[in-house]
Amino acid sequence: MYDGIKGFRDFYPGEMAARRATIDTLEDTARSYGFREIGTPALERAEMWTDKSGDDIVDELYSFEDQGGRHVTLTPELTPTVARMVVAKQQALSKPIKWFSTRPFWRYEQVQQGRQREFYQTNVDIFGSEEPEADAEILAWAADALTGLGLTGEHFEFRISHRDILGGVLESYEADVDTEAAIRAVDKSDKLSQVEYHDLLIGAGLTADQAAEFGDLIAGGNLEAVKSFADTERVDDAVENLQNVLDAADDFGAREYCTISLETARGLDYYTGVVFECFDSAGEVSRSIFGGGRYDDLIEGFGGQPTPAVGVAPGHATLPLLMQRAGVWPEEEVTTDYYVLQIGDTRSEAARVVRDLRDRGHIVETDVAGRSFGAQLNYADSINAETVVIVGEQDLENDEVTIKDMESGDQTQVPVDSFPGDHERPTFDDLA
Repeated sequence: MYDGIKGFRDFYPGEMAARRATIDTLEDTARSYGFREIGTPALERAEMWTDKSGDDIVDELYSFEDQGGRHVTLTPELTPTVARMVVAKQQALSKPIKWFSTRPFWRYEQVQQGRQREFYQTNVDIFGSEEPEADAEILAWAADALTGLGLTGEHFEFRISHRDILGGVLESYEADVDTEAAIRAVDKSDKLSQVEYHDLLIGAGLTADQAAEFGDLIAGGNLEAVKSFADTERVDDAVENLQNVLDAADDFGAREYCTISLETARGLDYYTGVVFECFDSAGEVSRSIFGGGRYDDLIEGFGGQPTPAVGVAPGHATLPLLMQRAGVWPEEEVTTDYYVLQIGDTRSEAARVVRDLRDRGHIVETDVAGRSFGAQLNYADSINAETVVIVGEQDLENDEVTIKDMESGDQTQVPVDSFPGDHERPTFDDLA
C-alpha cells in the first residue's frame, strides 16, 4: 500500500464536485468581464526565479536538472510565466491583454492550514493599462466572483494599500534604509510581536525610535497624516492614485468591500503600486484568502517593452475555508439526472434511451457491470439519481418503460416510443 506524498491532496468525486462548482463561478465571472482563458506549462526554467530572487529560492522550488542538462522547476507561481508569454508576442497582442487561468502550482514549504505543497489558483490579469480603472476592474471581478459564490460583505474584506506610500515614507527618513526588507517586515507584521516587528525594521536600517514611529504611522492608516509626514511628491502621487482606484471601484460596485490598510504590503518584490489582500472578516481563517496588485515593471524585466500590469490570484485552499465558515460551500456529493436500469436482454432499447437523454445535456448512467435489479437500484440511490428509467423485458412487451422518482418512490409506465419524446427533462411529475 502506497501513501500519498505530504502536501499533495487527493480529491474524491464529492469534494471535486464542490471544487468544480466553485472554479466554474470564478471562471464564468472572469469570462463575463472579457478575460480570455490561457493554458500554461507546468515546467519552466528555474532561472526565471533564481535570476530575480537569488539561488536561495531553490530551497522552495521543486527543481531539478532535466535530461538535456537544463535547470528546470515545477512552476511555483504564474506571474513570471505570463510575463514571458506577453514578451514573446507583445507586438501581436491587442491591448489591454486580459487573461485568466486555473491550474496547480508547486512550492516546497511547510504544510499548514490553507497551505499545501501542491496548490491551485485562478489567476486573473490585465496587461497594458496604467489607468486606475484597470486596478478597479480587478477588484470588481474579485468582489463579483465572491458574491457569486454566495459570500457577502459580512464574510470578507479587501485590505488595500499602495507600495509607493510605504516606500515613500521610508525614503523620507534620513537613514540608509533597505526599503524592500522593511516592506517585507510590514507584510509580516500581523504575524509578529511588536518587538519582533520593530527588530526587523531596525535590521532594515531604521533606528529604534524611527521603527516605532513608522509602525504607528502605518498602522493608523490615515492618508492625510502620511502625506503630511512624508511631504514628498512620491507619497502624494501614491495617495492620489490609491484614492482614484477606490473612486473607480465605487463606480464598479466594489468600494464597499475595500478598507484602506497600509500594513498590507504584499511580500513579493515585483509589486509597484496598489496592492490588496482579501481576508475573512471574522478572522477565523488565519491566512489571507488571496491577494494581488500592480506589477508595472515585470514585463520590461523579462525583456519586453514597458507594460503596466495588475492582477489577482485566488487560491483554492483558503477560499473553501471561508466558504465553509460562511455556510456556502457546495454540497460534497455527486448528482445524477437519470439512471437507466436494464432487466433482461434490453441493452439496445436502454442504450437508445440513454443516448436521447444525454443528447439533451443530462447526466445519465446505465448498467455496465451485469448487475441484478436490486443492485442497480441501490447503485442509482448511491449516485443520487433523481429519476430511474426501468427498461425491462416485460415492460417492452407492452411497449412501455417505467419511470421511477427516487425521492418519493412513485413510479408510472409510459410508452417507450414517446420517451423522452418532446420533454426536455421528463420526470415522474411530468408523466404521471
